Amino acid sequence: MIKNKITVKSAAVILGLLLTSVSSAAAQVLTGEEILRRVDENQIAGNRIVISAMVIHGRRGDRTLKLKSWIQGEEKSFSEYIAPPREAGVKMLKLEDQLWTYYPSTDRTIKIAGHLLRQSVMGSDLSYEDMMEDSELATAYEAVIFAEETFKDRPCWILNLTASKDDVAYQSRKVWVDRERFVPLREERFAKSGELLKTMEITRVSFEQERWVAMHMIFKDALKNGKGTEFIVEAIEFDADIPEYIFSKAALRR
Repeated sequence: MIKNKITVKSAAVILGLLLTSVSSAAAQVLTGEEILRRVDENQIAGNRIVISAMVIHGRRGDRTLKLKSWIQGEEKSFSEYIAPPREAGVKMLKLEDQLWTYYPSTDRTIKIAGHLLRQSVMGSDLSYEDMMEDSELATAYEAVIFAEETFKDRPCWILNLTASKDDVAYQSRKVWVDRERFVPLREERFAKSGELLKTMEITRVSFEQERWVAMHMIFKDALKNGKGTEFIVEAIEFDADIPEYIFSKAALRR
């Protein structure tokens, strides 16, 4: 009788553990929208200062540009090219959905709008729209889980994103999201027609101030020949103290 009581008790404990495990596993099941919000939490931050390099692999060889950017949330950013000498001093100011570029060689400030936003930045595979994009994906796209697979030895969800707003650069996207770090390791970006316009791969991430940050990306314009453009984050400072005057058109000529 004692043996039977122990057996029943043990079975009850095991059953309880199994139920707890199943409950815990169920709690980890995320929807596409929840995954996309976690991606946004990694990518969107408050004030930050970024030093980056853009390596453009062109037909006639490679060019490397360096720039410093001051960013405030999703709405404001100011960038200045600091190398090479030929491009040094070119500046870009973003205020919400407006963009201005200043060229010191002509001492002119040009507002980039309409079809100009789709043009290449400095001959790279990134457009002005790409450079301006710093808003939450979850507010612009509806996300569903398409599949799961391993990408570059990392288990990923594959999300299909469909635009829920009209003012987006890409009507749909296919995104490989790292299941552990919630970083988009690969993207395919499409036009309304379904034509592939651009791909992006993240080849290196780093854990910086309690968030995973993409440190090395490769962009490829699918409509162009070439090896693409590398975007490399060399330094990043979160919660930076940025003077408000930085985000003004007057700062373009300073």
